[in-house]
Amino acid sequence: MAQKIKDIVDNVLALPVNSRAYLAEVLLESLDFEEDFPISDEWIKEIGKRCRNIDEDKVELVRGEEGLSHLQSKYS
Repeated sequence: MAQKIKDIVDNVLALPVNSRAYLAEVLLESLDFEEDFPISDEWIKEIGKRCRNIDEDKVELVRGEEGLSHLQSKYS
């Protein structure tokens, strides 16, 4: 079984970054079998829209530290 998982990991790591991100998202969602809190339909639509924008390279992602630094300098 360990070799089979290693083979899967090797194949996944060879995928393009967007495909790996999508796969990671699906795997993480599969671990959430209980909903911690209700999410409104509006937020579900917004989350879907933001995920599509990321998947379609319509937005530029920045590292968290960089984004926070930018916000701190902008509002300080």
